[in-house]
Amino acid sequence: MPATIAKGYRVHLVSESPTVPCSCGESTRVLTRPDGLACNFHVTFIQDSVKHYHKECTEVYYILEGKGKMELNADTITVEPGMVIYIEPNTKHRLYSLEGVRTIVLGIPAWNPEDEYYDC
Repeated sequence: MPATIAKGYRVHLVSESPTVPCSCGESTRVLTRPDGLACNFHVTFIQDSVKHYHKECTEVYYILEGKGKMELNADTITVEPGMVIYIEPNTKHRLYSLEGVRTIVLGIPAWNPEDEYYDC
């Protein structure tokens, strides 16, 4: 089923969305900034992301599968399925796991590669 785009709404199948390599691992980009949307919706598999932050984007991670650790500024938390992590702009963060973690990443405003900073 192709994406349904109508006035006021959109319907996408995750299975028909492009999966691309990213600095976090591998990301299925369901809703993206180039679509002209206010947010992004990515399903991302992460084993060892690079610590970074965003100056504009607030990110919300919903952990679907796997367990791991997430560094948030100077703190480290254990992540597991069912957990939601809300990350404000300028919060340095990194997720890592030996087995890998599958997570939904919602970004508002939609993720922009120019808003990813690695000077941590």
